[in-house]
Amino acid sequence: MDKIDRKIVAALQENGRIKIAELAETVGLSATPCARRVANLEGSGVISGYAARVDQAAVGLPVTIFVEVELEHQSTAALQAFEAAVRRFDQVMECYLMTGSRDILLRVVAQDLADFDQFLEHRLMRVSGIRNTRSSFTLRTMIRRNVLPSG
Repeated sequence: MDKIDRKIVAALQENGRIKIAELAETVGLSATPCARRVANLEGSGVISGYAARVDQAAVGLPVTIFVEVELEHQSTAALQAFEAAVRRFDQVMECYLMTGSRDILLRVVAQDLADFDQFLEHRLMRVSGIRNTRSSFTLRTMIRRNVLPSG
C-alpha cells in the first residue's frame, strides 16, 4: 500500500458511503484511478467490508463491560467450545484470545447493571469450562481510532 491507498482507506473508514468522485478529490486522483484502487483494496482483502456504526446508547445498550475470562483448560477443544458458546450471545460484541493471566477478553454491552447481572448469571457463567471471570465497567470512551490512520 502506498500513501494514496492509505488516504483512501482512511477516508472510507470515516465515511464508507462517500461517492467515488468525492473520494477521488479528497485523495488527489481522478475518479477512474480512484475507483480502480478501491476495487484493488477490496479484492486484496485490505477492505473487508462496509458497515454502519451504531450508537449503543441510541439502541438502548449504553453500558460497556470488559469481561476477563480464565478457562479451566486452554486446549484447542476448550477454546473452540468457549468461542462457539459466546457466539450465541448477542451481548458479546468482541471476543479476544489473550496472553497473560486471563485467557479471553470479552466486550459486552448491556442496558444497565441489572441487565449485565442477568447476562452474567444466566448466560456466561453457564458456559462450561470457565474457572473465573473479572468484569470492568467503562465510564466513557476517551479515544476511538480507525485501524489505519491517513498519515
